[in-house]
Amino acid sequence: MTYQILPLPLDAFQPLFSLDDDALHAMGARRMTAGAPNSAPCRVSLTDAAVGERLILLNHMHLSDPASPYRGGGPIFVAESAIAWTPAPGVVPEMLSRRLLSVRAYDSDWMMIDADVVEGADLDSRLTAWFADSAVSEIHVHTARRGCYLARALRPQ
Repeated sequence: MTYQILPLPLDAFQPLFSLDDDALHAMGARRMTAGAPNSAPCRVSLTDAAVGERLILLNHMHLSDPASPYRGGGPIFVAESAIAWTPAPGVVPEMLSRRLLSVRAYDSDWMMIDADVVEGADLDSRLTAWFADSAVSEIHVHTARRGCYLARALRPQ
């Protein structure tokens, strides 16, 4: 396979689940409840939270290299019931396949070398084509409408 989609690590967010709402608010995060199907994509489990499921909404730096002009972050959801899961190489999680996506390809210096808006159902072919180019080092997947980071794709190790 030519790519592997990677979630964010659960360990980075577990300490937040035991904080009360005031402590979360003080750090710019919020505890929320998913109110509609497919409305709250968890970046750890790469699944949509079920209606009524509790999540933490917080800011996350998805590209933190200080030397990159594309350094950036934004809001993400992490479900309090998240279970760490990494899809097999070449597998696009259902959470991604049902969304309109903004996909950004970076080189090894964190310079964006291409970008596209794709239907999630077409993500597999887009990732495969980009990773055929040896200049592509990493690809970030965002929601197209709100621009929120969802996951990243690498060549499998």
